[in-house]
Amino acid sequence: MSGCRSGSCGGAKGGGKSAKMMIQDEMIKSTLEKIKYKLFIMSGKGGVGKSSVTVNVAAALADKGYKVGILDVDIHGPSVPTLLGLSGMLDADRGSLVVPKKYNDNLRVISMESLLKDPDQAVLWRGPMKTSAIRQFISDTQWGELDFLVVDSPPGTGDESMTVLKTIPEALAVVVTTPQEVSLSDVRKSINFLQYAKANILGVVENMSGLICPHCHESIDLFKKGGGRELAEQYGLEFLGAIPLDPATVVAGDLGTPVVLMENDSFAKQGFTELAEKIVEAAEKSFEAASSTHA
Repeated sequence: MSGCRSGSCGGAKGGGKSAKMMIQDEMIKSTLEKIKYKLFIMSGKGGVGKSSVTVNVAAALADKGYKVGILDVDIHGPSVPTLLGLSGMLDADRGSLVVPKKYNDNLRVISMESLLKDPDQAVLWRGPMKTSAIRQFISDTQWGELDFLVVDSPPGTGDESMTVLKTIPEALAVVVTTPQEVSLSDVRKSINFLQYAKANILGVVENMSGLICPHCHESIDLFKKGGGRELAEQYGLEFLGAIPLDPATVVAGDLGTPVVLMENDSFAKQGFTELAEKIVEAAEKSFEAASSTHA
């Protein structure tokens, strides 16, 4: 691999794809054809709760009866299995195909953590290896028929994000931010990256939008509020919703249960449920628009 900077060169001359790469392309195409909507959850900054948004949106969609898969491509810091209380290695079926971890009847998950014997092991990979792994997550995984594949990406605009957009060009990007300027500044870069990559941007989510007091249930503007909505309006994007800071989310994460599936009602549960509904609505509009464009 030392002589291949792009990670995609093979035996063909002039930078052409190898037979192995072409076969993998066909496998990826076959897999994606069975998935109606592909959601790409991204942010420009770490610590904005992107994985929490991914898990709770996916769980809410599954709870509504949709068949959902989560693809965690945060290779260096996967957190989806922890948030869902999943552990152990993945199983293989039909030769080399991998079976995603089952959370419930409607929700399946694949993550780098499930490929490691020791979940605390550091993954010391450069770009080409990460690109190869992400392609294999799609081509060699037995996803089956899905309504939604929700992709959780690492923060920033690095190799993982570009690989996802190249491999799944029809992906609908959901940009997660917190209200304060330090986050919004990085998210602007993410939106510029998505525009440069000609990606489909579904909309913006404002996470940690005010702290809900567990006693009086009033909202405290700990990190401000409204920055995500203003950002969406600035770029002409749809504002998908605001999720408040809620102690229930922390408790749910430690229990390995999405807050949307907790028995007790909470402001976070309500926010994520409404967000999932808004994403379904926006995805259907996007699908209809794409269909009419190519009709």
